[in-house]
Amino acid sequence: THLLFLSEWPLTANGKLDRKALPQPDASQVQQAYVAPQSALERQVAAIWQDVLKLERVGLTDNFFELGGHSLLATQMVSRIRQHLGMNLQLRKLFENVSLKACVAALEQTQVAKPASIPTVPRDEPLPLSYAQQRQWFLWQMEPSSAAYHIPAALRIHGRLDLKALQRSFSALVQRHESLRTTFVQRDERAYQVIHTEPGPLLTPQHLDLTSANPAEQIQAFVRDQISQPFDLLNGPLLRVGLLQVAADEQVLVLTQHHIVSDGWSMQLLVQELIERYAAYSQGGSVEPVELPIQYADYAVWQRQWMDAGERERQLAYWTRVLGGEQPLLELPADRPRPARQSFAGARLGVQLPQALGQQLRQLAQGEGCSLFMLLLASFQGLLHRYSGQSDIRVGVPIANRNRVETEGLIGFFVNTQVLKAEVDPQQRFSELLQQVKTAALGAEAHQDLPFEQLVEALRPERNLSHSPLFQVLYNHQSAGRQAIPQLPGLVIKAQEWESRTAQFDLTLDTLDADGELSATLTYATDLFDASTAERMAAHWLNLLQGIVADPQQRIGELPLLDATEQQHNIAQWNPGLR
Repeated sequence: THLLFLSEWPLTANGKLDRKALPQPDASQVQQAYVAPQSALERQVAAIWQDVLKLERVGLTDNFFELGGHSLLATQMVSRIRQHLGMNLQLRKLFENVSLKACVAALEQTQVAKPASIPTVPRDEPLPLSYAQQRQWFLWQMEPSSAAYHIPAALRIHGRLDLKALQRSFSALVQRHESLRTTFVQRDERAYQVIHTEPGPLLTPQHLDLTSANPAEQIQAFVRDQISQPFDLLNGPLLRVGLLQVAADEQVLVLTQHHIVSDGWSMQLLVQELIERYAAYSQGGSVEPVELPIQYADYAVWQRQWMDAGERERQLAYWTRVLGGEQPLLELPADRPRPARQSFAGARLGVQLPQALGQQLRQLAQGEGCSLFMLLLASFQGLLHRYSGQSDIRVGVPIANRNRVETEGLIGFFVNTQVLKAEVDPQQRFSELLQQVKTAALGAEAHQDLPFEQLVEALRPERNLSHSPLFQVLYNHQSAGRQAIPQLPGLVIKAQEWESRTAQFDLTLDTLDADGELSATLTYATDLFDASTAERMAAHWLNLLQGIVADPQQRIGELPLLDATEQQHNIAQWNPGLR
């Protein structure tokens, strides 16, 4: 019923088959008999699942998460059900009812109440900032030269580029998305958005010729310069485009946006729409995109009105109950004392997880009824507990915050930051910690709209320029299918790597589950940590994960951190007579 293909057999030191090292078959991959949806509601929900999961058909017995669903896709599915069917399905209900049949049964118990759409607002009146933009405006005024809140993307393009088509593509994008032609102004102690009607000089791609030079170091220097140049929020533009001609048929394109008008989702939209337009314009065609129902300024006004109408109090009551009281500072063992003021200087370390470990983690998550994000977050919080010795472990987690269909196609600053708390006891079993993290994550999702800035104001942590408020460590997980960069006739487009030199927090762990591989990146503040410390921490996290999949019932304090070499070194160091 199920076959596994291996590139080679795992062997013991004697050259025999190592049966214990063989990967375990994943029962979720076994094809089940297709059961067609019957009722009208079943067919409607199946169509939504197919749209979100990019599948041709979905049966009644199919499992949302086994079909490739994850937390972000689940949020999109819930928003489409709310928009098209007028039914409010909580994400918690989806985790409890993972099959299509069970999901429909849960929906039949909900009340029908189609949400009001976000209205458009006149552009001849002062346009306020969203709450997230307001915080960015404050941070920019404090550190106008900082690159910590820049959103970059770099592409390596092989083939002859049509510069006129590229320029036309950018102009169309800036015209389509008001955020890309927005600047900011301060009036009477309040900041407002200023939307320019014509893109005009807001966009001028740079073109440098390095055909006669060795480009390797100059490419990296060019990318770093493009990413690190400060933005002027008063005058703009807040989208910067740099084009470097490496050879006659090779270019590097660098896109950088300020966070006040963009986020990670927005950058993906920008690249996708750019490639779609270039494909049409370079061949003499045209593009007729789906009209945007609203613009970001409409969302900013609606957000303030919605929060003022009582939503703020409802969500704030939850977060105050969960996080209220003392706000502890996470004190990890660092190589240097914490400076009086953050410099946001940082470095980045890539971490590749073995493919077998990634598969084991996915299987464990499904078996525990949680997402891979929840499992990895629990492992990270366990690691932070072991390093710090503290029981109250709080980690910042970004959330896309695009839980309305109208916002999915907009370029703008929607992402919100949540603080997920875990009470970690070294005698606690990991499976118990995992369920605690699952409960916290689902509760946070149901209260994801409260702006982080308002949470800070309500909890009133002691403000200190040496660290961020409420949390000092961030965890971000992304799941993606086979999402290769779209290719164009005559061009080959690949991602261009660059060296990151900024860190918003003490530590940031990014994990990516894509194309069957699980990878991670650890970004660390160089004010606090050396590269060797970050490498050791990443290795300890991998050892912890291996221990978790081996036995999730182990106690937190007993999960392995050290590998065999470190264990032997410690034994020899503390017992010199054994050498």
